[in-house]
Amino acid sequence: MLSADRLSQSGLEYLAQRHVITYMEDAVSQLLESREDISQYGIARFFTEYFSSVGQGTHILFREFSFVQATPHNRASFLRTFWRCFRTVGKNGDLLTAKEYHCLLQLLCPDFPLDLTQKAARIVLMDDAVDCLMSFSDFLFAFQIQFYYSEFLESVAAIYQELLTGKNPNTVIVPTSSSGQHRSRQALTESSPLDGVEALVFYQCLESLCDRSKYSCPPSAVIKEILSSMQRLTFYEFLMALAKHQGINRALGALPDKAELLVDPLMDQELEKLITQVSGLSISNSANASGDNANLPSRPPSRISSPWRPLHHRRKIDAESDGSTEETDSSEN
Repeated sequence: MLSADRLSQSGLEYLAQRHVITYMEDAVSQLLESREDISQYGIARFFTEYFSSVGQGTHILFREFSFVQATPHNRASFLRTFWRCFRTVGKNGDLLTAKEYHCLLQLLCPDFPLDLTQKAARIVLMDDAVDCLMSFSDFLFAFQIQFYYSEFLESVAAIYQELLTGKNPNTVIVPTSSSGQHRSRQALTESSPLDGVEALVFYQCLESLCDRSKYSCPPSAVIKEILSSMQRLTFYEFLMALAKHQGINRALGALPDKAELLVDPLMDQELEKLITQVSGLSISNSANASGDNANLPSRPPSRISSPWRPLHHRRKIDAESDGSTEETDSSEN
């Protein structure tokens, strides 16, 4: 059933809000890159597979960073994929540095920027040295807010710095209240940066920011709950409280709660199937090698079926595999 907000929107407004045009433009671009395969698979099948991958969240795999961060859905899909691919790091209890986590991110997005990883690490380490070891869960929840709300956090940092220097971004200067403004600014200036800023004033500024922001913002109820429980706080104290709040997970829907972070039955089943296939293949090859017909031309082992990939990735993968075959042939000659 359509909501009242949807009925009040024009067609273009709805398309812009849902980023439909972004996906259509990307689909056409991918289609042109894979045009050699169109005669074999057909345009209808291409678009079906493309938008199925968008719905499943696999469309961001191995894509450029500009596309990965292009829409809120892309960001949530990337977060979910990163968690599912590397949750074994947390399951094994491994502690990694920011650079090591960045290497994992680059496995999914080769040009993922280092500064985003370092900013997430500073949230965990409270702006201390970013080369310290971090648990997977601590890094993941900090990375979630830094990546998904990156534009919002940049604005928050600017507001925080203004408050530290005695400026209030929400202040409307009225000539008759100049003395009051002077006293308020003086009180803020006298406070130490280590003490942070007044939580109530900070909340008022963030509430105004969320009302006018064009980017994704955390739920106002979460921000209010965090800041209403404190008198003063620093910038990184706010970010840490935001990263730990369960309301963020529920709002984004990308990651499970911390208690269930290392549990993923569907992925475990897929891994067990893959391990069984690999084990069976090894046993089969060993039996063939030790049999009486070892001297006869052996039948090439059947390939293990790889996970489903969207059609628009196949052309790139085939090109890479062709290049590796040529190198192997030349080395043998």
